[in-house]
Amino acid sequence: MHETTNLTLASTLTRKQTADDALVLSLNNVEVIYDHVSLAIKGISIDVPQGGMVALLGANGAGKSTTLKAISGLLRAERGLVTRGEVRFLGQNIDALAPQDRVKLGIVHVLEGRRVFEHMTPEENLIAASVVRGSRQDMLRNKDRVYAYFPRLHERRTAQSGYLSGGEQQMLAIGRALMTQPKLLMLDEPSLGLAPFLVTEIFDIVRRINKEEGLSVLLVEQNAIAALEVVSHGYLMESGRIVMYDSAEAMKKNPDIQEFYLGGTEGHSFHDIKHYSRRKRWLT
Repeated sequence: MHETTNLTLASTLTRKQTADDALVLSLNNVEVIYDHVSLAIKGISIDVPQGGMVALLGANGAGKSTTLKAISGLLRAERGLVTRGEVRFLGQNIDALAPQDRVKLGIVHVLEGRRVFEHMTPEENLIAASVVRGSRQDMLRNKDRVYAYFPRLHERRTAQSGYLSGGEQQMLAIGRALMTQPKLLMLDEPSLGLAPFLVTEIFDIVRRINKEEGLSVLLVEQNAIAALEVVSHGYLMESGRIVMYDSAEAMKKNPDIQEFYLGGTEGHSFHDIKHYSRRKRWLT
């Protein structure tokens, strides 16, 4: 009897270890509080598989950016704190690590708003980012790789970055992230303020990087239409909670997702849309 129990326990632990090894990132019941009083994230759990592309969807203020900052370690700068749960990267608990140490492990966070060094050229921006990790040879190789993915940056490499278009600045922000040789690329609202054709171009390049290099991607977006075209799975976040998780195809077919995130609002007033929380099918 004891031998059977031990074998069962060993088998369970082996399966759990195998599952953990398949994940690049795992958030387990994470809670975030700002200023020791404001509860922003309410016990969320998110997994990103090795080499996977996952979207975190939701309206403005749902807690998506806070979630990314909990992963990258940028919460403290905004008086935020993970007060419950754990964040694990490649099986390691990283809750106590400083942001720069998380970058060294392979986590890179492209912030909302395309925050490039506007007074520097794209070339100088890329070189500056390479200081975080690697040798000069790594820098040259990574720079060539970025230019291969973003030929427009190569064309504009000597221009002042502040004069680049919004799409070019977003490409530069992603290119700088790639210079750190990441294992997990986190993108916060990369489509914000961009024309649809630029969004498609940038997302296609990110998908190409994911496929060619096996780089794991966690994509935070309000633009569910664009996001669900490139990821394999998605989480839907509302008011600091995860309310849905499914494959991208299943989410695109979900009637609530279609109605309130994919533009299928015919026959409904703005008031109905604004207050749709009264009749969400996923909460019934």
